[in-house]
Amino acid sequence: MPRQSRETPTDHVFAALAHPVRRDLLAALLEGAQTAQALADRYEMARPSVAEHLRVLRGVGLVAERQAGRNRYYSLTPEPLALLRAWLEPYEDFWRGRIPRLAALLEKEEP
Repeated sequence: MPRQSRETPTDHVFAALAHPVRRDLLAALLEGAQTAQALADRYEMARPSVAEHLRVLRGVGLVAERQAGRNRYYSLTPEPLALLRAWLEPYEDFWRGRIPRLAALLEKEEP
């Protein structure tokens, strides 16, 4: 019987990160909080398109929005990335156990 799939918060974070513009926006926010306009100026696309990407990131909790006068400032929020780290950890452990064995095998085969 096929397994039923239920979307989790981790699935939503991965989906949000699937788009390169969203990953780039997160990289830009590593420099600190920025206005929507400053972020939009980085791209050759309409500001509403950038706003939609920011809305998706905000929707999964990767960015926070703060209003100051006429400007909206966006900043990173770390909690969703902790979800991804927890999800990736078993795979990291798996490969950490395999890499030394691969290195030993490769050394054994060298003349």
